[in-house]
Amino acid sequence: MGQITVFSGPERRRRWTEELRLQILTEAFAPGASPTEVARRHEISTGQLYTWRNKLAVGAVTPPTGDGRPADFAEALVIEDRERAAPVSDAAIIVDLPRDQRMTIFPSASPALVTAVLKALR
Repeated sequence: MGQITVFSGPERRRRWTEELRLQILTEAFAPGASPTEVARRHEISTGQLYTWRNKLAVGAVTPPTGDGRPADFAEALVIEDRERAAPVSDAAIIVDLPRDQRMTIFPSASPALVTAVLKALR
């Protein structure tokens, strides 16, 4: 025999808080994670994960800060490294951001600077 789930009452859809959505997205798209497995664990479709991710990418959803307010900007750490200057054409990493913006990281960037930038983008 199969399992039957009965929905009763006026509400038939589940509601997800923004914090829970962000937690699930972070878990699903972490390095080495499987979005399919995360979706199964939380009993949602993989399509729902990608819909949430796309809404977050276009700015329809603003991730909250630790105090519950929406984040207006990402904190960045700038480390001055004046002894090496990179030519503009030798980009090592190019990160395409929402709204047609782009961030370029050059090979001469220090590991600490690259780490700070990538953490800020996470």
